[in-house]
Amino acid sequence: MLNIPGSVRLWITAGLLLGSSVLLHAVNHGEASVPRHSLGELPYSLGTWKGEERPIDGRIVQAVGVSDYLNRVYGDPEDAAIQLYIGYYASQRTGDTIHSPKNCLPGSGWEPVHFGYATIPVPGGRQIVVDEYVIQRDQDKELVFYWYQSRGRVIASEYAGKFWMVVDAISRNRTDGALVRVITPMNDGEAKARDRIVVFTQLLFPHLYKLIPD
Repeated sequence: MLNIPGSVRLWITAGLLLGSSVLLHAVNHGEASVPRHSLGELPYSLGTWKGEERPIDGRIVQAVGVSDYLNRVYGDPEDAAIQLYIGYYASQRTGDTIHSPKNCLPGSGWEPVHFGYATIPVPGGRQIVVDEYVIQRDQDKELVFYWYQSRGRVIASEYAGKFWMVVDAISRNRTDGALVRVITPMNDGEAKARDRIVVFTQLLFPHLYKLIPD
């Protein structure tokens, strides 16, 4: 993987966002309507984890521009909790686009410690590649998995996500998509946190195809 300086990545991202916006407006013929289930229909029980809603302030929801979102904490009496956020956008043509956690989490006081990718085997005999992010605030560390899921693709790279959004806007008249983010504390060590977040992701993934259209 190329080691691109942060300032360069920022300019590349800005250029992609600007280019994407121009192209999307150029091919704006109205978004194709695709049937889907509400994110709220995701089961509250995933394995031994039980979910509780954590509503987000309405001003924040409006600022990020999501069409639908889910924010839950899944607890297990014998294991650490899992935070799950899914933000779904019915259209990204008019300026409401998916925000990378690499931009949002530092704004909440979390500092990046490590960034890479994780390959996870999921039901159906396939593997998905997701972003893996270790963050720290004071003495607390958390492990983050996140990915962009849209129009049948699971994408780790935000640059690839923008590319396919433009391709699908032209070829399929669709820019809908979602960010899926899973977080767990690392108080019990990196190995246990990794095992926990992988198992949870494997339990979660089969349900997403009802909620995020192919």
